[in-house]
Amino acid sequence: MAEKPIARALISVSDKTGLIEFATALARHKVRLLSTGGTAKALKEAGLAVTEVSAHTGFPEILDGRVKTLHPMIHGGILANRDDPKHRTAMEGHSIDPIDMVVVNLYPFAETIASGADYDTCIENIDIGGPAMIRAAAKNHAYVSVVTDPGEYESVIRDMDEQNGAVSPELRAWLAREAYARTSSYDATISDWLARQQGTLWPKRLTVSGRRQQELRYGENPHQKAAVYRRTPHEPGIATAKQLQGKDLSYNNYNDGDGALMAAAEFEEPVIVIVKHANPCGVATGDTLAQAWDKALACDPVSAFGGVVAVNRPIDADLAKKMTELFLEVIIAPAATEEAMTILSEKKNLRVLVTGEMPKASSKQNVLRTISGGFLAQTADHGHVTREDCKVVTKRQPTEAEWRDMMFAWNVCKHVKSNAIVYVRDNATVGIGAGQMSRVDSSRIAASKSETQQGTQNSVVASDAFFPFADGLLSAIEAGATAAIQPGGSMRDEEVIKAADDAGIAMVFTGMRHFRH
Repeated sequence: MAEKPIARALISVSDKTGLIEFATALARHKVRLLSTGGTAKALKEAGLAVTEVSAHTGFPEILDGRVKTLHPMIHGGILANRDDPKHRTAMEGHSIDPIDMVVVNLYPFAETIASGADYDTCIENIDIGGPAMIRAAAKNHAYVSVVTDPGEYESVIRDMDEQNGAVSPELRAWLAREAYARTSSYDATISDWLARQQGTLWPKRLTVSGRRQQELRYGENPHQKAAVYRRTPHEPGIATAKQLQGKDLSYNNYNDGDGALMAAAEFEEPVIVIVKHANPCGVATGDTLAQAWDKALACDPVSAFGGVVAVNRPIDADLAKKMTELFLEVIIAPAATEEAMTILSEKKNLRVLVTGEMPKASSKQNVLRTISGGFLAQTADHGHVTREDCKVVTKRQPTEAEWRDMMFAWNVCKHVKSNAIVYVRDNATVGIGAGQMSRVDSSRIAASKSETQQGTQNSVVASDAFFPFADGLLSAIEAGATAAIQPGGSMRDEEVIKAADDAGIAMVFTGMRHFRH
């Protein structure tokens, strides 16, 4: 049996992108238009015939527009089962006309809270009638088409053109699924905001929502499926970066890219961060980006091959020339000069992403990790220490150069998988040991992998957690470290401090650890 053409559509939209073109196409199919407030005004100004909802229901908008579509003439027209004789009788008895299409996008609540608006303004931007109509239409998608995004307009009109003014059951079902996802995401945003307003870190029910940015070819491995989602509204980061060139990003590219970008966001001075398999393999600052690149690459040029690079300044031509000398998968920066892009474009497969601005190191929201039967949630690691927060526990005080390098090493260590050991000299990593079960092994591996001319001699060492025994520190001292920064707090701190004093090195405790699993 042929589907019935759309006869009446209710349109009430906050985002008026593409509204006139869509409504004009509906009118071409002889669809009668119902509308409210500003939407009705825009349609009338475009010369379209519109019936206002208040005229349709015989009841005016009240409470400053809070109540306008919450009426049996509206919801009866949306929810009626057209094939049920009792429903048809009820509609006829109450003079309720069927509504075959609901076109609604919601008050911009997420954008309102992102703007820093006050509490009352945010409350006024919680849509009530819109979600009610969307859910009603989605429930009754056997008869009603629900359109919640301007991006859906083209598909709907194309389908109507092919179906002689009707919308196919397949598209109605797809639209209903998208509609419920939309209201679910909307409510999740409101719930999260209210929890934050009330100072509730972990509400009884935690909801997570996102908008699919892209389906990926596969996940960490080819047999896994994957996609990337972004939060709304826009915030600078890897998920919202603009890709200027290169192949599509993979799951691992996104994961490594986020690690590199957030590490680069830790630093005020120009910095280069090179990441391989989720761990930094070279980090350095310099007077210029090109100088910082040379220092970062020198740490471990073997691992840097095929790596991901993040820069916290716009890429210039000098840096671009140096980076094209090495095979890289992805480069991420706030921007790139035209000359730099001309140079980088010679590497056709190299992905280049720009974020517009650097994310704040503290911008990352709660961290979620799935486990069997549920998921873990924690606040992101925004912990920082200053020189004043640190306690010198050795007889020898650090020199000014050692203080500078220790604070640099501590910031890098935060982004290395535990057990993490980082050697730094002259604001550049010269050895990184990551992800080992033993801190001693991390110390030795970091020293053995160092590719710099002096190795790890005359460097400082950072440990993401305390040295449980003196052996880890002794390995670092053997590697040439002259100063150490670590959290402290071991039962054997005195033994470790004595080892430092016996070797004549300086050591400071931060009182904070940075496990990263």
